[in-house]
Amino acid sequence: MIKAVFFDLDDTLLWDQKSVKEAFVATCTYASEKYNLKPEELEEAVRKEARELYASYETYEFTQMIGINPFEGLWGDFLDDHDEFRKMKDIVPTYRKEAWTRGLRALGIHDDAFGAELAERFPLERRKTPFVYEETFEVLDQLKGKYKLLLLTNGSPDLQNTKLDITSELVPYFDEIVISGAFGRGKPDPSIFDHALSLMDLKKDEAIMVGDNLMTDILGSSRVGMKSVWINRHDKERNEVIPTYEITHLSELHSILDELNS
Repeated sequence: MIKAVFFDLDDTLLWDQKSVKEAFVATCTYASEKYNLKPEELEEAVRKEARELYASYETYEFTQMIGINPFEGLWGDFLDDHDEFRKMKDIVPTYRKEAWTRGLRALGIHDDAFGAELAERFPLERRKTPFVYEETFEVLDQLKGKYKLLLLTNGSPDLQNTKLDITSELVPYFDEIVISGAFGRGKPDPSIFDHALSLMDLKKDEAIMVGDNLMTDILGSSRVGMKSVWINRHDKERNEVIPTYEITHLSELHSILDELNS
């Protein structure tokens, strides 16, 4: 019998990709008011530079393990009490400035001061644009009280809590919130799933994991023998990781839970 539902945060309940996209659009449009450039070309250039720079830092292996992507690095502060996060906190000001400055250079614009300005503008725009999927609250309302709810998210505690601060109405739904950076390992490491189960005093067959990422949410839950639901809103192709269920809209969860508990 399923007693609890574990939810991923980014791009499962929060539409993080849209928030990042809108922050890029706003920042690059601002840049186009000063220079004759196409905002979408600057966005593409900055994303490319950010990915390459991010992978070049000594913290890269840690960010991979905890689950922090290059675009989170463009706006997170990483004020966490951990040596690797302290390194990240020291790296990110330069990283942001370099990503934007190099992005401008790729379009033939050599203006380091403006690159630095855009680097500071992007985090402000990202904080202004928190998107939550339209069905998120409706589904949580229907589950709350019937099931224990746990949020299981990869990332820096400081950054994930910032996301929760700007969408604070999400927090009260959850009995527990587990953030990989606080635990020390990220999904798909089985230990973080075992930790979440023990927090809720549950066996693996009493909880189900819901997430958008096959390689973290679904792979990790399958490694500990939990059932999983892959939310595939954008018709992504499956790989070798097989979820127990696949849905395109969170509301489809109800019939799965009813079936499992009938």
